[in-house]
Amino acid sequence: MGLCLGEKEMSEEYLILVDEKDNPIGTEKKVKCHLPNGILHRAFTALIFDKNGRLVLTKRAKEKMLWPDDWDGTVASHPRESETYLSSGERRIPEELGIQCKLDYLFKFEYHVPYKDVGSENEICGTLIGITDDSSQFRQIKGEIDEIKWISAKDLLSDLKTNPKIYCPWMIIALELLDKSEKPMLEKYENILSSWMNNEMHEGFQQAIKVHFPDGNWRLVD
Repeated sequence: MGLCLGEKEMSEEYLILVDEKDNPIGTEKKVKCHLPNGILHRAFTALIFDKNGRLVLTKRAKEKMLWPDDWDGTVASHPRESETYLSSGERRIPEELGIQCKLDYLFKFEYHVPYKDVGSENEICGTLIGITDDSSQFRQIKGEIDEIKWISAKDLLSDLKTNPKIYCPWMIIALELLDKSEKPMLEKYENILSSWMNNEMHEGFQQAIKVHFPDGNWRLVD
């Protein structure tokens, strides 16, 4: 399997390997962690909203080895050994989007999902949330993000019903689990998240998740 530029960078980065309780147990090259069987490692997904509850979506670059050209949450990446979920997210957002954004931690989940016969994601994924202004001037990094857009809960739900495969599976899980956040976070972001946590949204997320995970290979991590 030849490496494009993005994959070359992948091969030179080391990720934190974890057990099922998210205890670090070593490190491994990023590319090895993403082979078809995968190796369980630590990751994060950050969801950034505006004050009206619209979510920033980013389209993964066509050069990506896994899920190229698919829509993701705002930023997804991996903590380094010296970082927490929060500090890694707050480092990565300026690198990928060119903005600063204060984040909060919500929860984490484990999932394992293949991408064709190319590779897989096998992660414990911390979910982060932040708010930015809808006039924020985002930048796109070649090889990382090909497009950025705002989307409402209603519009995403409509698209998930017909195009679930073009959305990254971890993003859909993160949105489905929003109501599992601790009470202080739910209260802090109540106005932002209210449109994302009703029965209709849950049903739509669950149906989309079944498309990506017919075997139900994901779980909330305590």
